[in-house]
Amino acid sequence: MIKPPFNGKRRLNENAPAKACFRIENRKICTMTYFLFILGFGLLFGGADILVKGASALARRFHVSDLAVGLTVVAFGTSTPELTVNIISSIQGNTDIAIGNILGSNTANILLILGISAVIRPLTVTSGTVWKEIPFSVLAALAVAFMANDVLFDSQAIPVISRSDGLGLLLFFAIFLYYVVCTASRIEGMEDHVPSKSLGLPASLCFTAGGLLALIVGARLSVEGAVLIAADLGLSESLVGLTIVAVGTSLPELATSAMAAYRGNSEIAVGNIVGSNIFNIFFILGTSAVIRPLPFYDQGNRDIIAVLLSSLLLFGFMFTWGKKLIDRREGGLLLLLYFLYMLYCFYVG
Repeated sequence: MIKPPFNGKRRLNENAPAKACFRIENRKICTMTYFLFILGFGLLFGGADILVKGASALARRFHVSDLAVGLTVVAFGTSTPELTVNIISSIQGNTDIAIGNILGSNTANILLILGISAVIRPLTVTSGTVWKEIPFSVLAALAVAFMANDVLFDSQAIPVISRSDGLGLLLFFAIFLYYVVCTASRIEGMEDHVPSKSLGLPASLCFTAGGLLALIVGARLSVEGAVLIAADLGLSESLVGLTIVAVGTSLPELATSAMAAYRGNSEIAVGNIVGSNIFNIFFILGTSAVIRPLPFYDQGNRDIIAVLLSSLLLFGFMFTWGKKLIDRREGGLLLLLYFLYMLYCFYVG
């Protein structure tokens, strides 16, 4: 666990009053902490973009189709910030941030990002997304809920997502990946989100390596900054992971879905979010648990319920107004619910 660098006892000047010296030193530390925290998010966002460009160019050199690149490299690229943040968090033992980041990202994906996308342009959803992918995302949330609440079935159990639970989540992800491969030919418009610029082999390798390096450094700065900010503001690590870190790591999904909505590619706008939610729980949370078992924090069930309710609300929108559609009114409602949920989270801590 990373500890705050200032414990409230040191002074800049031993002859100065303790109270004044505390404020001076604390302000310096906090300013640098927030700067590095924001810099970390910038590296995450930029690293994901550079990684996608480099990996896409490499894939083309091996004659991989734009569609396959879109479904794999681009889709994976939008989730690399969550993945790197969670891996760093798990390695360093900041497990509250690891869980809060995933649950918070999934809630933000539906309420915030789909809300913004629907306000830009009403989103028409295909039957496959309604009856297969959205229920799959609900299943992902239910799987985490059961794994984290073994105590409900065994009073001697410890609330933790264990390594065996993580392996189970990865097996679910393998099933989902098989489904994606089988339905790849039916997703049109994905090519529009594949970087079109062709790069030479040296540039492709540099972009790919540079993107990965930026993601790793950005994730480390973001996690360490989140821990220090939580300590400085008196907030729990889980709350910071659920809000600030979760929204920051969801920026690539926001950019992808908002642009897809603007271009009229509703299936990609919705599919990117639903697929990201499934990817986050089954792959990223599963990988994090395999690296280090994740003790379940006290507010975890509240956050799982938020993910479940938002997923069920999305499913319910498919049957309003007689069309499988998320219109602007429903998008506005999603944004309002996210705002209220954030207020509630900060109020209760």
